Amino acid sequence: MTTAGAVVAAGAIMLTGCGRGDGGGAGGPESKGAINDEPATGTVEVWAMGNEGEVLGELAKQFEEENPDVTIDVTAVPWESAHDRIATSIAGGETPDISMLGTTWVGEFAATGAFEPTPDGLVDEGDFFEGSWDTTIVDEVAYGVPWYVDTRVLYYRTDLAEAAGVEAPETWDEYKAFAKALQQQGATSGVSLPPGGFDSWQYVTPLAWQQGGDILADDGTTFTLDSPEWKEAFEFYASFFEEGISEPVRLEGGEIEQKFISGEVGSFYSGPYHVSLLLEQGGPEFADKFAVAMVPGADSRTSFTGGGNLAVFDDSENRDASWKFVRWLSEPETQVAWYDISSDLPSVQAAWDDPVFADDPYLSVFGEQLADSKAPPAIPTWAQVSAVIDQELEKVTRGETSVDDALAAVQQQAESIGTGQ
Repeated sequence: MTTAGAVVAAGAIMLTGCGRGDGGGAGGPESKGAINDEPATGTVEVWAMGNEGEVLGELAKQFEEENPDVTIDVTAVPWESAHDRIATSIAGGETPDISMLGTTWVGEFAATGAFEPTPDGLVDEGDFFEGSWDTTIVDEVAYGVPWYVDTRVLYYRTDLAEAAGVEAPETWDEYKAFAKALQQQGATSGVSLPPGGFDSWQYVTPLAWQQGGDILADDGTTFTLDSPEWKEAFEFYASFFEEGISEPVRLEGGEIEQKFISGEVGSFYSGPYHVSLLLEQGGPEFADKFAVAMVPGADSRTSFTGGGNLAVFDDSENRDASWKFVRWLSEPETQVAWYDISSDLPSVQAAWDDPVFADDPYLSVFGEQLADSKAPPAIPTWAQVSAVIDQELEKVTRGETSVDDALAAVQQQAESIGTGQ
C-alpha cells in the first residue's frame, strides 16, 4: 500500500538496511521448515485490500488450475479498516492463512509474533528490488515477501519544459531551476508538494537519503533525525514554499490531475497509477504533453518505495499451501499476469524484462527508479514517528518554526517514542 497531498488522496498509500540471507536470517525466530514442490492442497484463506482484494480471485483461478486440490478463498478488505481488522484478528487468534500488508505495517505486526518467518529457500531475495525486500525485514528476519511495488517519479509538462528550453532535472540545482522555468511558462506551481501534514514524510525523507542520511543509525535503534542531512533536506524542501515555487496548499484527489492538465501545476511526484488517470482525463492529445523522469537528487537519486507484501500467519491451518501460493505469486510470469489484471508493478526484477514494461516509455522509468528506491525501517512505532515528521515539517513550511527547532522536536519525540523493538 502507499502516496503527495493529492497523491495520498488519489489512493497511493503504497506509496513504506537490512540483513541479507535466504529467509529467516540469523538471531531471530525460525520458520517451520522448507516447502516442497508437491501440488498444493486444501483451502487457503487470503485477505487482500482495495482493488487487489477485488481482482485477486481472478489470478487465483490459475493457481487452482495448476493445483486441482486447492481452493484459494479471497476476502476483500477495505484499506480504511484493514489495519484494525488485522490487529483484531491477531488479538483474537482468528487470523486468515495469508494477509496482504502495507509495507509500513510489517514491523508493527511482526512484533506481535503473529507471522511465520519466510521459509529458507522459498524465494531468492536477490530476485527482488533491494529496497522492496528490505520492507519484509524485522530484526534481520524476513517475514513474507514483497508482492507488488510502488515508487515515486517526477511527472512534468513536456510542452512547458520545451518552451522554457529545459530538460528533466537530475540534480537539486537543476530541479529548482526547472520548476521556476515551468512557472515562467504559466504554471502557478512549478512543482506541487504537500506543505506538511499526512504522509508528507514520504517527500522529505528521500532528500535526506539522497545525501547519505537515514532515519536510524547503523545500530538500528538510534534515531538520526537531527543530522546535517535532515537539516539540509528540511531547508531545501521548505525553500520551494519560501520562494513561491510551490503553492502552500494540499491538493485533494482529482485536483492534481486537473491542475496538471490545465497547466496550473508544472510538475509533481506520484506513482504509476497517475499515468492512466492523466491519459483518461486529458484525452489522447495530452499524451504528448507530459512525461515522467527519475527524481532529481544529490549524491544519489533515491526515491521512496512502498507497495504490498504477503505474510503467512504463524498459526495458519494450511501452512504448506499458503507458502506455495505466495511463492507462485512471486514468479516472474505470474507477476506479469498480475500486472495485466491489477496494474500493480512487479516486485521481482526479472518481470521487468517483459516488453510490457521494458518497451513502455512510462513504466520503464519506474523500473529504473525502483533500482534506487528505499523504504523506512520496519519498526513497530514508525506510524507514530512519521506523524511527528509530518507535523514539524508543516510548521516549517508555514513559517511557524525554524528548521533547527523542528528537527530538535522530531528527534526528541522520536527518542521518547522509541523503536518498539
